[in-house]
Amino acid sequence: MTKVLCIALNPTIDVSCDAERVQSMHKTRTTNQRQDPGGGGVNVARVISELGGKPDLAYLSGGATGVLLDAFLNETGIKLHRYSIEYPVRMAFAVHEETSGIEYRFVPEGPEVTAGELQPVFDLVAQTDADYVVASGSLPRGVADDTYARMGAIIAERGARFVVDTSGPALKAALDKGGVYLFKPSLGELEKLAGRSLDEEGVRRFAQELVAKGAAENIAVTLGTKGALLVNSNQAMRVPALHVSAKSAVGAGDSFVGAMVWSLIERNSIEEAFRLGVSAGAATALTSGTELCRRADVLSLYETEKAGRGAR
Repeated sequence: MTKVLCIALNPTIDVSCDAERVQSMHKTRTTNQRQDPGGGGVNVARVISELGGKPDLAYLSGGATGVLLDAFLNETGIKLHRYSIEYPVRMAFAVHEETSGIEYRFVPEGPEVTAGELQPVFDLVAQTDADYVVASGSLPRGVADDTYARMGAIIAERGARFVVDTSGPALKAALDKGGVYLFKPSLGELEKLAGRSLDEEGVRRFAQELVAKGAAENIAVTLGTKGALLVNSNQAMRVPALHVSAKSAVGAGDSFVGAMVWSLIERNSIEEAFRLGVSAGAATALTSGTELCRRADVLSLYETEKAGRGAR
């Protein structure tokens, strides 16, 4: 059985709600509050589990909010590797303004983590027999920028596949180290990496440059309403966006990654995994607040996209 380990170094309690109107200096009454375990690695593991996989999840947890996070995760059925930290897990907020349809998202930086608190995660990465290791999400404060790069080197040394979904210095360090099997930037994240604005052709060329120098084997760039682009040494393949009645953007990118990894562990090609990722991102947009994609929606959208390929 193909095994996958997801890593969440900066998990969250994701809170979402609705408000008729958000107005400065006024008390905002909210409804439909929802709380879910979140953060990149957590969401990726949740999506893989929803689609039928059996991922392991390694995560850091501390404080009263950590107790709540643990309780949420214990209900998922995911195999957990919990590592204690001193400071509390962060809480992120998403407020949907009903009058405008705008979603406001507030994402704290999270707790400070010491090298000693992080070391058990490195020990697990060195010992795991997982075929895929997914490091997703931001790094917590106090953690070195090359943390994912070091993890990737450990994984690559034993021939497993390392998937990374992060941004900023942590992403740059991982790509500079090389050996990444897959990374999934948004257009904005790729532009920050490039240091300039990119049109679609610019995205293609920059991604090809990264692949050519060995930074990553596969790059899946999400382009918003323009769909997504998969670049590797064999091709540059674009899939149009699946237009849905979007309710929330929370977790869409994580769902994309989770669906791709699930498809890969099911022995599908990277191209089909990419198409399923597009479907999962769209399926997550269909759900409200911090809810992620549902298996039935993902597969339905995937079949719709598949049926439409001949018409393009």
